[in-house]
Amino acid sequence: MAATANTSCLPASGAGIRTSARPAMPAVGCAPGGGGFRRRSVRPLLCRSSSAAAGTGGSGMMEDYNTAMKRMMRNPYEYHHDLGMNYAVISDSLIVGSQPQKPEDIDHLKDEENVAYILCLQQDKDIDYWGIDFQAVVTRCKELGIQHMRRPAVDFDPDSLRKQLPKAVSALEWAISQGKGRVYIHCTAGLGRAPAVAISYMFWFENMDLNTAYNKLTSIRPCGPSKKAIRAATYDLAKSDPNKEAFESLPEHAFEGVSVSERKLIQDCVRALYKA
Repeated sequence: MAATANTSCLPASGAGIRTSARPAMPAVGCAPGGGGFRRRSVRPLLCRSSSAAAGTGGSGMMEDYNTAMKRMMRNPYEYHHDLGMNYAVISDSLIVGSQPQKPEDIDHLKDEENVAYILCLQQDKDIDYWGIDFQAVVTRCKELGIQHMRRPAVDFDPDSLRKQLPKAVSALEWAISQGKGRVYIHCTAGLGRAPAVAISYMFWFENMDLNTAYNKLTSIRPCGPSKKAIRAATYDLAKSDPNKEAFESLPEHAFEGVSVSERKLIQDCVRALYKA
């Protein structure tokens, strides 16, 4: 899922919440004063896109979705489909955001953010729910030379996320390693699956512990991905013994960090998944 458009964020290192709206269009509800579309700031920035959203996305649908998200993920964040695609630049190579809703969003990512790869974590039913013409989005990616990849995981389901994280991080790591442009990773709202994959990549491949990676991303894009799912996926990769104890029996903060040898094993396993 993607960082909610109406949640304040604390941009860091030149990164921050952005929208796909064009600068000529007036922003809706931006604060502090003087803020504009895609502005980078070291101050908290609250910005909503005024671009028209694609598909249905009625208020009832959004209310139902946000109610389910709050109940199942136990966090206060919301997704506002009617405000259009929104995202946050996490690093020079990585962007985390909400679902592209129309071909014009792909043009924006290509022209404004130098995106060369898109990694989608949605299932078909997630896309259908919002009435998005997914084939038109994928077709526009091909026309612009953007490689579109899918590694679907079940929304609001930490067990599904745990299983899919290694494959998703494998695709993300490969795309970043190509050095051809940024990777845009998204789920529906960018609040759960997408940031979890980004945090896992930072944890496994950028020599951070889990809390450092988690805090870095969420300080740029406020969201509440499942830390437990990331720890569990880390355990699955770092401990290959089939007779290992169940993850659920481990201490609460187990595998928030890994040893040098465990990190190397995780990296080798993840890279092998893409080659496979």
